[in-house]
Amino acid sequence: MNLHLLRGHDLRPPSRSTSVTPVAVPETPNSSQNGTTAEPVRKKALAFPVGPETREFYRRFYPDATKTEWNDWRWQLRTRVRTLAELDRIFVLSDDERSAVGHHSGSLPVGITPYYASLMGREDANEPLRRTHVMVGEEYVRLPGEEDDPLSEDHDTVVPGLVHRYPDRVLFLTTGTCSTYCRYCTRSRLVGNPGGEYQFNVRNWDKAFDYLEQHKEVRDVLLSGGDPLTIGDDKLDYLLGRLRRIKHIEFVRIGTKAPVVMPQRVTKDLVKMLKKHHPLWMSIHFTHPTELTPEVTESTARLADAGIPLGSQTVLLKDINDNAATMKTLVHGLLKRRVKPYYLYQCDPIKGSGHFRTSVDAGIEIIRSLRGHTTGYATPMFVIDAPGGGGKILMAPDSVVGRDGDDLLIRNFEGKVYRYPDPQGTLGRETVPLAAE
Repeated sequence: MNLHLLRGHDLRPPSRSTSVTPVAVPETPNSSQNGTTAEPVRKKALAFPVGPETREFYRRFYPDATKTEWNDWRWQLRTRVRTLAELDRIFVLSDDERSAVGHHSGSLPVGITPYYASLMGREDANEPLRRTHVMVGEEYVRLPGEEDDPLSEDHDTVVPGLVHRYPDRVLFLTTGTCSTYCRYCTRSRLVGNPGGEYQFNVRNWDKAFDYLEQHKEVRDVLLSGGDPLTIGDDKLDYLLGRLRRIKHIEFVRIGTKAPVVMPQRVTKDLVKMLKKHHPLWMSIHFTHPTELTPEVTESTARLADAGIPLGSQTVLLKDINDNAATMKTLVHGLLKRRVKPYYLYQCDPIKGSGHFRTSVDAGIEIIRSLRGHTTGYATPMFVIDAPGGGGKILMAPDSVVGRDGDDLLIRNFEGKVYRYPDPQGTLGRETVPLAAE
């Protein structure tokens, strides 16, 4: 659709009563009674692949669920594992996990979609995905430097839900609901409050729109939360269309984990709607190669086929993905799914996250192990989101060795030093020079 025409549409906020309840559809039989192949029923709803291990999981733990229901993102969302009893039904919990879950109250509850639970080790408390979503006692230990709001987002909030830190872009917190709750979440203070989750709120969104219309320096809006893809299609369509009406906003990004933890969310209706709002980009939160399932291959393919550039955002986590082999497997798998490894984040010092954080050296070493040893497309930027609201700061192996006269001495991925003629430069002048090879 023409962008100018789209911006000219008379957009109205959707009514709260317009939410759609999925219609249950029986599983399609393989053949009719007369021996001929039956026509598939609601083929779109059944298009998602279901791997054999996942199929075994849902038949064991959700025996009453049909394949249609399993592939319904709303069923996945409302059937999330949220209580100690539900965890106990699926996992062999350690004493530490059981105690930690039992003591929890307030924001950042347990919340795991049945699909994502099917990828976790049911008997191994140290399995990577399980460790990131089932709380343990260390979550209640607050180390020096940890804060409720380490990035000072509240300080930079200009209207409810809108964070304006960088000169030309804003963070738009659309909801406080996620399909799953990562235990290291930067916004653990905000998300998943029982009975108090941020929901669709036209009044707050309108305040954000008013601010954006007045601040013409803003050209880029990042939708986050919570997870914007937990919002229904009609409401998300309204939100994107309303932003598109603001002429100085050049493009919109969506930050989400739904295509990984609830890939069934990426329906054909969703991508059809998203295509109306280009230029639109998407940053997807990946953690571990275990997530690269046939279902995720399908969700990312649908988004990429819709012309949405995809980038990954990965948090560096101790004993989960903090080694070169795991990270290389992940980034190569992402590229095969048309997802560009974009950011590798040092874990934010959110309260109770000390058991997840590595040294910064570990991240530098991973980047060093990727540079030159695989394509640059597979090498993310390693960043620290500076505590106190300093924004993202790029961390990288230092390739500058020093200077020798007019030559800049630089080190390659093999550790060899080379000369580059740079008579006007000053970079490296304070570094002790080494002989070039």
